[in-house]
Amino acid sequence: MKRNPSSKQPRRTPLKAYTLSETIFHEVRNRLQRGEIGADDRILDYEIAQEYNCTRMPVRQALLRLASEGYLLGTTRGFVLPTLTTEDIYEVFEMRRLLEPHAASSVIGLLDNDQHMALTLAYHQARRAAEKHDSQMMTDANIAFRSIWIGAVQNKRLRETIQRFADHAQLVRSATLFDPATQTLVVEGLKRILDGFVERNGDSVHSAMLAFVQHAQQQYILLAQAAARAT
Repeated sequence: MKRNPSSKQPRRTPLKAYTLSETIFHEVRNRLQRGEIGADDRILDYEIAQEYNCTRMPVRQALLRLASEGYLLGTTRGFVLPTLTTEDIYEVFEMRRLLEPHAASSVIGLLDNDQHMALTLAYHQARRAAEKHDSQMMTDANIAFRSIWIGAVQNKRLRETIQRFADHAQLVRSATLFDPATQTLVVEGLKRILDGFVERNGDSVHSAMLAFVQHAQQQYILLAQAAARAT
């Protein structure tokens, strides 16, 4: 059949670029969550383009999206981690207190047995991390536990907002997870949240999540004050 020259054919290049940009976005965000990119590091688009063997355009799109969501700060020499003020940190924790307890309690009837098992595995990973005083393993366990229940939140905008604020807090708090007392509090907090999910008790999940966020903020403040006195 002869094609009509004036008819428009599907354009595949934008779809491919968008897919690659999305992949790069999630990969860089994962690195940020795990603390693999530090305050002194500079993220350059051409280096990531070389890593993915692609042009700089999808990399640039991914990095600009990360900057728009507050993960990175654009400069004339690449992208860096933003410097959060004390007020910024307080506001992040305030948003978490307002959003996470309600959202977590709303998914108790949506989590299935496989998700309960995944939450249990993440909790046991956190326990092993505390026993070994392994801050990276603790960070990974936190991310895994959080991703499971947040993924069950039905409201897309709420889910993305919670994820973003939780990630911002994680970037700050990762510096505190080396502390044995903090690790113990994290394990105890995850256990209370897990028990509430398994029992499908909304009130228990709500109170446990609220306490978890409050303890996270308190530990951050205590360790920050101790570090300030030591300097």
